[in-house]
Amino acid sequence: MNEDARRNDAHDPQQPQQSTGAGGYPPRPPYEPHLPYGHPAPYASHPQPAAQAQPRTRRPVALVASVALVSALIGGGTAALVGRATTSPAAAGTSTKVIGTSSSGDTGVAAVAAAVSPSIVEISATSGAGESTGSGVVVTGDGEIVTNNHVVSGADTVKVTFSSGKTVTGSVVGTDGGKDLALVKAEGVSGLPVASLGDSSRVTVGDQVVAIGSPEGLTGTVTSGIVSALDRDVTVSTGQSQGQRPGGGPGRWPFEFGGGQYNGDVGSSTTTYKAIQTDASLNPGNSGGALINMSGQIIGINSAMYSAASSSSGQAGSVGLGFAIPVNTLKADLDTLRNGGSDS
Repeated sequence: MNEDARRNDAHDPQQPQQSTGAGGYPPRPPYEPHLPYGHPAPYASHPQPAAQAQPRTRRPVALVASVALVSALIGGGTAALVGRATTSPAAAGTSTKVIGTSSSGDTGVAAVAAAVSPSIVEISATSGAGESTGSGVVVTGDGEIVTNNHVVSGADTVKVTFSSGKTVTGSVVGTDGGKDLALVKAEGVSGLPVASLGDSSRVTVGDQVVAIGSPEGLTGTVTSGIVSALDRDVTVSTGQSQGQRPGGGPGRWPFEFGGGQYNGDVGSSTTTYKAIQTDASLNPGNSGGALINMSGQIIGINSAMYSAASSSSGQAGSVGLGFAIPVNTLKADLDTLRNGGSDS
């Protein structure tokens, strides 16, 4: 082939050339015949920009899903934690928290009531002097229940009614008249919802509280208020069942406070303890029930209330002057009660 022919072949569009790099290797890919000379087709082996962007578009979706999952766990975590703590058969002292909302959407008092109410019972005690109705707090899954001494002292028979409506026989394990505390054992039960006992040394005036009990036999009644004062000296009678109500009139348990007597004469045998004062409404039958903080922990055992007597019936409802035995007093006395109690 002569020189002219070789030049013509080099410029023939039907015979595309293969250029080499600076080192002569590797050759560039061939040009598509339909493209103008000098405009290379894209490398077939390289992904297109759209394909590169696809993983990026999926990341925000995955992140949102993760956030939604975490939010769901946080929203339902309260109820799950409360459920685990309240169904434990362990003794008191666990820390049940009712913070924020429950899985049902309840907040504040409603969340506390939903969490703790299953651990509060009604106690009916019968003696030769009559029948008394009080409340109690479940502290172990196998049926240990704390109440006031004046609810069950001297009782011949004890009946325990749970929030579910089930009623069983109970027996008095121990009483401590000096602290107005008693321990009752419900028979033939297991896996009960257990209340969590808090720390009354951390209670401050103005704290919001919830009271749960059975005033006038109305099981599971919930009231709320604040802590009005701390370390109030309250004097009550010892060694007598609430059914006797010496000098107190129907449904009223007498006590002394601030140098005065309320609800009648306390009698000659008395004990004095330091109490938490609250304006949460307490009525006859609340004795032995729970005073609860907003974390769902028991901070006191309700024990005394003042009601201004009406002229027509000789009794009246709460006037916002109630008292509770601090829970730390109870925790220190539990072993004594389990061993039969103390008559001091």
